[in-house]
Amino acid sequence: MDETRKIAAILAADVVGFSRLAGIDEEGTLARLRALRSELTDPTIAAHRGRVVKRTGDGLIVEFRSVVDAVRCAIEIQNGMAERNAGVVADRRIEFRIGVHLGDVVEEADGDLMGDGVNVAARLEGVADPNGISLSEDAWRQVRDRIKETFVDRGEQALKNIARPVRVYALSSALPDAESAEARSPAEPARSSIAVLPFANMSGDAEQEYFADGISEDIITALSKLPQLFVIARNSAFTFKGRNVNVGEVGRSLGVRHVLEGSVRKSGGRVRITAQLIDATTGGHMWAERFDRDLTDIFAVQDDVTAHIVSALALSLGRGDRRRMVVERTDNQEAYDLFLRGRELWWAFTPEANREAERLLRRAAALDPGFAPALAFLAAALANAYSNEWSERPAEALAEAEKAARLAVKLDERYPYGLWSLAMTLSWERRLDEALAAAEKAVAFNPNFADGHSMVGVLLNFAGRSAEALQHLDRAMALDPYFNSLLLYFRAHAAYQLGQYSEAVSLLRRRILRNPETDVSRVLLAASLGQMGLIDEAREAWREAVEVNPSFSLEQRRNVLPYKNPADFDRIVEGLRKAGVPET
Repeated sequence: MDETRKIAAILAADVVGFSRLAGIDEEGTLARLRALRSELTDPTIAAHRGRVVKRTGDGLIVEFRSVVDAVRCAIEIQNGMAERNAGVVADRRIEFRIGVHLGDVVEEADGDLMGDGVNVAARLEGVADPNGISLSEDAWRQVRDRIKETFVDRGEQALKNIARPVRVYALSSALPDAESAEARSPAEPARSSIAVLPFANMSGDAEQEYFADGISEDIITALSKLPQLFVIARNSAFTFKGRNVNVGEVGRSLGVRHVLEGSVRKSGGRVRITAQLIDATTGGHMWAERFDRDLTDIFAVQDDVTAHIVSALALSLGRGDRRRMVVERTDNQEAYDLFLRGRELWWAFTPEANREAERLLRRAAALDPGFAPALAFLAAALANAYSNEWSERPAEALAEAEKAARLAVKLDERYPYGLWSLAMTLSWERRLDEALAAAEKAVAFNPNFADGHSMVGVLLNFAGRSAEALQHLDRAMALDPYFNSLLLYFRAHAAYQLGQYSEAVSLLRRRILRNPETDVSRVLLAASLGQMGLIDEAREAWREAVEVNPSFSLEQRRNVLPYKNPADFDRIVEGLRKAGVPET
């Protein structure tokens, strides 16, 4: 038999709880795995020069030229999974464990790999945390001075069917990508910085997840209003949902000094909430308390939790700060419950979830017409229905969205998602100045509002103020380290408008890697390369854009996008023209 012995970097990956997921929904799980393979894992492996050696049902073995390539690929995949799982209920998430080893392998004539190198990698995958990466000591030595991420020494471990113990280094969760790490200013986290992790649902009923999530989200919203604090956004904090996390690693990956974690148990008309504030740099508990209350006291409990955090961090608050930090409330418990369910569905960002969110939020607003959060998220759901063509009557949906958003703002101008949903609605109506005014007011009232900073950045760029736009987009990335890849496109868009074409190219290539189905990123990439005189690369980017979306139309984009100065859009057309791309 022809075979070759060599040293290779091996990556082994597997899906956590695949049998359970398949038991719940076999057809849907397999379809999602196929989509992940084509959209995330295979393109990422190819980008890092990996070779898929074998697929093992829900897992795979990959060979790389270097350990650095293997580890960077693993981090990229886990980052992509964290983004895709945001808003997905815990028991339906597809999560990977990944192991990486550098060792001796035997390559057979058909390209298959055998030997201890492969076996150790597979066993390392088995001891990795969900969404985590485990490295052997041999692999870790190769990357410790070559990548920014920090791996924790978990000591020597006896791995199944491996003769000698292996020293394991672990990255327990996907880390923010390079742009976010650069945007997040404090290498040493500021004392007044915090991440609120999603509270654990202790009710014994998986359907109560929305309630536990809602408590956490309301606390995040309340704290985000304080300029004295740096508060991590919901999107990034919730990437740790359902994980057995190390608080120190959470603090390092999110760039914060403090972490709040807790649990919720809801039973009948009673609720028990436990919460503890931890110094992530030392692991020390700064405050902990248990609240046993009637369900009608839920808002008072949330106010108590935020007040204790302020006290523990010794923040100096004025009278206005204390007023603005109070959690938005309703006396109608059914309306609040419907709101929590609707808001949770809204984050899923699918046509079906959005329709159900709209239905629930409409009912909540009918039960309490004075409850601003229900109206704000109803407006957001209606705006989503319009912008994504999920509504059969888009014009009516947009008009109703503006009406609901204006009422939310009238009821509570300081609730961040009221002004945000109004800005979103007005932008789709091409009323750019009004939209920008609403978005700027949202971040003035709520300086930690990541979605608000994103909105301001996008609108400033459409207004021709790209240098200012970058400041807000960078702030959004700092507050939300696990940001949606769309922010990479918006940041590239601003860089393009400033003539920073190489920066735009770098951001767009990263965005395409994280979202291979994006057409607009490829079009802007083609324009950027055209401006740089890289004609062949520009034409290839355009070819891929048309392949992804054969009906892409520059004229349609010109008519839809709310540019204040049409000449700004013409600059993109100019870049494409330099590349010889036909104007369509």
